[in-house]
Parts: sequence; structure tokens; C-alpha cells
Amino acid sequence: MAKLSTKEIIDSIKEMTILEVKELVDAMKEEFGVDPSAVAVAAPVQGGAAVEEGPSAVDVVLANAGANKIAVIKLIRDITGLGLKEAKDIADNGGVVKEKAAMDEANELKAKFEEAGASIELK
Repeated sequence: MAKLSTKEIIDSIKEMTILEVKELVDAMKEEFGVDPSAVAVAAPVQGGAAVEEGPSAVDVVLANAGANKIAVIKLIRDITGLGLKEAKDIADNGGVVKEKAAMDEANELKAKFEEAGASIELK
């Protein structure tokens, strides 16, 4: 039997259904005594040390609403679901707009607020 290249194996896995992939994983566990999904989760190593990433969740904090306070209040209301008075209080005094937001979401929110002229901190 000819040896398959890694690319050929990957290409054939891409053509499988989810059920077929699950059966393949189960067969690999039985044949080799190793869970392939556990191997894939291993932390990457660079230069002999584990690569540290930033926090996975952060608080989005309004530092300053800027000159266009009405747009910032609208954004706060859209994101938090707060009433007008509560959103205005955050715009006037600063405060947490969203707690424990994923980094991608936090960066999107920061971009929206900065576009409206506000200053945002990710903590």
C-alpha cells in the first residue's frame, strides 16, 4: 500500500461527514490508544517557553464620552439595553459598558465608540 501524504489525508477528511469523522476519531482511539483531539489541544511552544496570550475576556469601560455624547448614549443603550437616564449617567461619569466581553467583541465595541468620538479602556 502506498503511503499517503498529509495533504491527501486532510483532503479526504474534508470530504467526510461529521459522523464519518467521529468514527475515524473513535477508530484512532481504539487502534493507537490515543485521543487525537487531546493531542490537538496541546499548548504551542515557541523558543522553549509557552506563548502567553492576553486575557480572553475583558471589561469595556467608557473613559470619556467625547464631544458627540448623543451618539455615545445611543451606543450604550444598544449594547446594554439600559434606559436613557442610566445610559446618560454612564456617558457623563464613565463606567463599565460591557463586562467580560470576548476580545473580538471588545475590540469591535471599542472601534464603534471611538468612531463616535468616545474613549474606551479594555480592562
